[in-house]
Amino acid sequence: MYVRSAAVALALIARGLSASVSISSDDAPIYKDASYPIDTRVDDLLSRMTLEEKAGQLFQAMFYEAPLDQVVSGNSTGAMLAKHLTHFNLATGITNATATAIFLNLVQDRALSTRLGIPVTISSDPRHSFTDNIGTGFQAGVFSQWPETTGLAALRDAALVQAFASVARAEYLAVGLRAALHPQVDLATEPRWSRISGTWGESSALTSELVAAYITGFQGPNGTLGAGSVKTVTKHFPGGGAMENGEDSHFFYGKNATYPGGNFDEHLEPFIAAIDAGATNMMPYYSRPIGTEFDPVGFGFNKQIVTDLLKNQLGFQGIVVSDWGLVTDGYIGNQYMPARAWGVEHLSELERVAMVLEAGVDQFGGEDRPELVVQLVREGVVSESRIDESVRRLLKEKFVLGLFENPFVDVSAANAVVGNEEFVKLGRDAQRRSYTLLTNKRDILPLKKPGRKTKFYIEGFDPAFLTARNYTVVDTPEQADYALLRFAAPYEPRNGTFESAFHAGSLAFNQTEQARQARIYRAVPSIVDVRLDRPAVIPEIVDRAAAVFGSYGSDSNAFLDVVFGLAAPEGKLPFDLPRSMKAVERQFEDVPFDTKNPVFRFGDGLRYKRS
Repeated sequence: MYVRSAAVALALIARGLSASVSISSDDAPIYKDASYPIDTRVDDLLSRMTLEEKAGQLFQAMFYEAPLDQVVSGNSTGAMLAKHLTHFNLATGITNATATAIFLNLVQDRALSTRLGIPVTISSDPRHSFTDNIGTGFQAGVFSQWPETTGLAALRDAALVQAFASVARAEYLAVGLRAALHPQVDLATEPRWSRISGTWGESSALTSELVAAYITGFQGPNGTLGAGSVKTVTKHFPGGGAMENGEDSHFFYGKNATYPGGNFDEHLEPFIAAIDAGATNMMPYYSRPIGTEFDPVGFGFNKQIVTDLLKNQLGFQGIVVSDWGLVTDGYIGNQYMPARAWGVEHLSELERVAMVLEAGVDQFGGEDRPELVVQLVREGVVSESRIDESVRRLLKEKFVLGLFENPFVDVSAANAVVGNEEFVKLGRDAQRRSYTLLTNKRDILPLKKPGRKTKFYIEGFDPAFLTARNYTVVDTPEQADYALLRFAAPYEPRNGTFESAFHAGSLAFNQTEQARQARIYRAVPSIVDVRLDRPAVIPEIVDRAAAVFGSYGSDSNAFLDVVFGLAAPEGKLPFDLPRSMKAVERQFEDVPFDTKNPVFRFGDGLRYKRS
């Protein structure tokens, strides 16, 4: 049996050793004995669990890197001990790998002190890029920093995608993260949608190819889930890209997924590829399908989607975890967010839980309400055997991941792995290579090494990046020999601390901004980098600037290296760039490549001429 004491565990953790101590005993439970088959161990553990302990497995709550008993931080041990939760989503940035490793080891130590000693599975949203929307991902912090997923798609390189996933797996494992709440394989068929930067672009074929490499890299060298794996959660089934008017279903005005082009089935193709690649977890999106054969209720509540389509038709046998907050109203930051119970807003919390379970979902994301499951079973609305079905899947995964044998990480190794020189170099190389050169008039790029007297007017990045290279930065375009401009793709700001992080609305710069930019382009040869977190409408920049890049998450040194020819752009557009907002508004939300007469098409991208 396991021998645990806080003092012993803390001493082991501090020395960076594995703190899992197992001693053979004739009365040791079968589930703690690794010599037994996993299914036998799962059955044994399940047979020992109370209904309350089972219900706790069905919830994955958010928590934060802060003192465990600090209720205000979200880390009350009540969530773990009293409610029997053993799945958590780390919702803070990682700025010190050692500190995070120590913290997550302490979480595991606390979990092992419970009656059954079930280790915790800790998940994370993406955290290797530049996104800073707390609802969808985190900036890289101390991890190696790579372009967004669209940037990997721009490189069309499955080997690179698998290499990235292998690096991310190593860095996750080093701090104790065992579940990746990604990849996102929604097709970017509606260019106004705010979550395109997390996709692989507009092509179902490219997305299907690259997601297989991504899952393989996270699961490990043999491509199957095991003790050295980070599990992935493929999302958002059956495809979140077909959003009505491009709005996002985090919000009530974006609740509808629509298929005016009758193209529902193409959105399934990347999920089929993920299943074929060994995907073990799936997440349905919030949206509800409109104008289809399916019931107009959110995908997480929708039995036709989860059970009939995903499980029965496509043959998925793994875990289905809901997106966050289907049941309970609450706050994200200081913004009030009603439960995303689209189509069933009228149901009580209890009725929503019953409907999600009936749909075939195994786990509630972002919720902490196991008492509702207990009540449903006690009242005979849901059978305990239905709960056992999901708990068995969730427990089996913990055994497969090797958490019962060793839930702890080597604290002393965390900093050596996370953000190591080789990983950082790979990420920076990918940033540079993923740049997409859209125009290069008179072959202005790459800029031949300018002299110190060359003057630059810049926007969108710190002058220190240029002055460090011994170049001169001036205050106005009229004083400059060249302008270097980095713009975010246009969007219309929304209210609310959470809502404002979602770039939505128009894809075109307003007339005032267009006129301001035009003055720069008239004054000086201008090299423009547009960060394409969505497919921007930028014909006026294309017409007037000397050269235009599209990028997908990169630092300013990467930009300058490409401008000065220290690296070459290799990216190809992962989606079309529309010519106008009228063209965007006239296209079908569910159909790829149907924007009339785009300025640039999927796959466009120039190379530098050899000197």
